[in-house]
Amino acid sequence: MSDRLYRFLFDGADVRGELVQLDATFRELTRRGDYPPVVARLLGEGMAAAALLTATLKFSGRLVMQIQANGPLTVLVVQASSDGGLRAMARYNAEVPDAPLDQQAREGALAITVEPEDDSHRYQGIVDLAPGSLAAALEKYFRESEQLDTRVWLSAVEGRAGGMLLQRIPGGSDDDPDAWERSGHLAETLTARELLHLDVADILHRLFHEEDVRLFDPLPLRFQCRCSRENVGAMIAALGPAEVRDIVAEQGGVEVHCDFCNQRYYFDAVDAEQLLADPSAGPPSATQH
Repeated sequence: MSDRLYRFLFDGADVRGELVQLDATFRELTRRGDYPPVVARLLGEGMAAAALLTATLKFSGRLVMQIQANGPLTVLVVQASSDGGLRAMARYNAEVPDAPLDQQAREGALAITVEPEDDSHRYQGIVDLAPGSLAAALEKYFRESEQLDTRVWLSAVEGRAGGMLLQRIPGGSDDDPDAWERSGHLAETLTARELLHLDVADILHRLFHEEDVRLFDPLPLRFQCRCSRENVGAMIAALGPAEVRDIVAEQGGVEVHCDFCNQRYYFDAVDAEQLLADPSAGPPSATQH
């Protein structure tokens, strides 16, 4: 299994789709974070979902999918870049039950934010979580925030994650008016094992062998965290001399932990002073834990 995102199109019909399969990307996430199985599964589904969402947009930049709730799961964040980078993290304040998402993340909301590289058109849509699964929440998001008929299937089991999305094309062809309903019924027969283990071409043939489906070249996906010692150093310098020196006086240095990749960065008193003297020069040492 390879980590790739595929787009496909039903020729002569008003339906498009995406398929994603994650192996190494999902395993890297779980290797870096000590998440309980239920939370890890949500993160895997979330990474697959965010990858699918990037395929519905034509932009260069980053997409952020975030759930905020009152618990047991309090935060889930997945970031997907247009070039195939993925990272994710979760926070929880109690044991997260193996239950519908709206019970895991009580009184929760789902937010989708698009952040173009040129900062030209930042966009955010927010909906309350739908009863059921993350897939149901995404379908509700598209229905209420984007007014697009959308079906989503997600799965994450034993180090593998995958997802499929079908969407009715706005203003699409009227040559096959039953295509949307028919494709959805056929897709409902897809099993989690097939989604995670079959080749994408085999999945499409199994589901839609009587349809005229065009499959496009895939986008490779990978785990990619945006943090670095340079970026963290710039963030520390932005706190200002008084706050940085107070932290150093109290703790002996400044330590920053990345929730996405579990990397720790440490700046001692000398490092901190050099950052304050010239933030653009970057951090002077490579000390990290």
